[in-house]
Amino acid sequence: MRSKTISNPTSRTRINGEIRHPEVRVISADGAQLGIMSSRDAQLMARDAGLDLVEISPNANPPVVKIIDWGKYQYQKMKEQARAKKNAKSSELKQIRLGLKIGENDLNIKVRKTLELLEDGDRVKIMIVFRGREMAHKEIGTDLMNRIIEKLGGEVVVDGKAQMSGRNLTFMVRHK
Repeated sequence: MRSKTISNPTSRTRINGEIRHPEVRVISADGAQLGIMSSRDAQLMARDAGLDLVEISPNANPPVVKIIDWGKYQYQKMKEQARAKKNAKSSELKQIRLGLKIGENDLNIKVRKTLELLEDGDRVKIMIVFRGREMAHKEIGTDLMNRIIEKLGGEVVVDGKAQMSGRNLTFMVRHK
């Protein structure tokens, strides 16, 4: 059992002496409802059991507290958060750059890499770079963009419309 008051800077869960409500709803260590009683009586019950009194739901009326082992509770909560973080895949924005004079085989490789990134759940920003006098032939870049979209097939969606920013023609694709 912990000392009478334990400060917990990582979260706002109150335990033992930090619980100052006049009445609380108490749940035992095995999950049984013990009813509504004074905070002092609940703290004495927890102390007699050699466990801690932990505030589970402070906004309830009356607040809900549980008699549990605080260290074990923290460990289980930490493991649950790590499991949730591991399972949550965040979608990243990846970028593929290619020039206007790209060869057919190189283009196929870029398309294949784009499909791999899309299958991983990422969004892909495709950037066609214009160099020198290529800026005078923006229609060639638009044709290249249409070829890329055609090669990617029907399993991708183009987000928004293509934008010309400086010397780059950019557009975003994502998996359906």
